[in-house]
Amino acid sequence: MFKALRDKLLSVSDQAKVKSIEDVSEVVDESGRRLKDKVLDDILGELELGLVEADVALPVAEELTKIIRNELTGKKIDKNFQIEEAVRLAFKAAVKEVLSGNTFNLTDRMKSKPPPLVIMFVGINGGGKTTAIAKLASRLQKHRFTCVLAAGDTFRAGAIEQLTIHSEKLGCKIIKHQEGSDPAAVAFDAVEHAKARKKDIVLIDTAGRMQTNTNLMDEMKKIKRVAKPDIVFFVGDALAGSDAVQQAKKFNDAIGIDGVILTKIDADAKGGAALSITKTIGKPIAYVSFGQEYDQFRRFDADWMVDRLFDEPRSKAPQDL
Repeated sequence: MFKALRDKLLSVSDQAKVKSIEDVSEVVDESGRRLKDKVLDDILGELELGLVEADVALPVAEELTKIIRNELTGKKIDKNFQIEEAVRLAFKAAVKEVLSGNTFNLTDRMKSKPPPLVIMFVGINGGGKTTAIAKLASRLQKHRFTCVLAAGDTFRAGAIEQLTIHSEKLGCKIIKHQEGSDPAAVAFDAVEHAKARKKDIVLIDTAGRMQTNTNLMDEMKKIKRVAKPDIVFFVGDALAGSDAVQQAKKFNDAIGIDGVILTKIDADAKGGAALSITKTIGKPIAYVSFGQEYDQFRRFDADWMVDRLFDEPRSKAPQDL
């Protein structure tokens, strides 16, 4: 993750190494030297370009470079001329600052109201919604919470079948109607079932035609009106890059979302979606999904993501919800 970007960025430092320290730095005082503004500008220019090429939205790339400029301005250079390390540390600090801007904790949400907690999942087809629902249900059951799944994507028989298979594997109740039924009615019935049977969580799947489809957004609004979800998750494909950012923004503008589940994070070679989504729409990344197994799903935390982006030993996964 970000390897190509780091290589490109640090090539500026490598080029500087062939010059004398006088060419890339200037005396601050008797205590040492600092990077010349021209060298710093070259580094930041390469950084911003590399970030945009890594699918980071331009406003986010600009904010990152601003943070890094603050970190590096006046930075002392030791006699070993360690520009690379200074840039790497500043880059890590900037990425972590952006990713740490918002946090999400499902446990806190569950404590804020009596059950059932109703969670609605939105996003376009192919983004991994149904699998994310099953993975979250599995995680909840391991914490001894009971779940009801609502097959709200009634436009695709395959979606109903897929969620049914997951419900059977997990051993949890599914509420489903025939293909073509009103998805809001499915969501309503699932919530009523959970109330009657004293279930803890309702997880509502929804259709995912293109986010520009007005009828889809109207449908999402109706489901939200009827089911009154406590949480709306946008499920986005990390591989979609800037498209995932635009999708998240459109769903957020239309119905309002509370958090993001980022899927296929293991196959994302750039990482721009994680940075851009959380900053562009001002909502936290709640979970990340990878692989096909139920346990390949974890709560998002900035330290883990930064470690992943920089190919460093991973922070321990949070065990709570």
